[in-house]
Amino acid sequence: MTDRLEKIFALIPKCNVFADVGCDHGYIAYEMLNRGKANKVIIADISKKCLSKAEQLLSGYIAQSKAQSVVADGFNGLPESDVALIAGMGGEEICSILTNAKSLPNTLVLQPMKNADKVRLCAVEKGYKIQKDFVFYSAEKFYDLMLLTVGKDSLSDDEIEFGRDNIKDKSIDFIKQINAKVCVINQVLANQNLSQSAKEKLVKEKEKLEKICVK
Repeated sequence: MTDRLEKIFALIPKCNVFADVGCDHGYIAYEMLNRGKANKVIIADISKKCLSKAEQLLSGYIAQSKAQSVVADGFNGLPESDVALIAGMGGEEICSILTNAKSLPNTLVLQPMKNADKVRLCAVEKGYKIQKDFVFYSAEKFYDLMLLTVGKDSLSDDEIEFGRDNIKDKSIDFIKQINAKVCVINQVLANQNLSQSAKEKLVKEKEKLEKICVK
């Protein structure tokens, strides 16, 4: 698996039944069985064509009834699972899946490609408590990764925007992400044609990013 997938895999807790929603090639579901982190896996995708890639990889486990393949829109139509993963989708798409689900597992691992702030709010509104929420750097990209379990939670504005563990621990990857954002703002501010209002907004954003690293 890629470094990104290994980091996601490492956060997934051991369980009886694991569901990979929008499973793509099915690498993580395969390793959940191969490395003994799950007794059974469910691979799911809205597209039968896309699902066929994962079915091929897990064909041996499917034959042993340790893996089940389901064409489904999000969680609707899926058998029950203890832990579910949604990775590689946009944050708004993940929110739509959570909002439209008739039932959800006790534990979720989420890796939105963007709009992580919306995912945090949506998950808390759906009755989840954030256990882990951090950014990591892989293959020249930054990724948000979250582990959530059923429970009550509340988030500060900074936790919504940046992630709880990033605020608390200030990892090297998080600092690197903030510095990259500041660098982009500096490049935009160098534009002589920038309006005063746009400039003031960017300066304010830059100051907030710089302060978050030293809080």
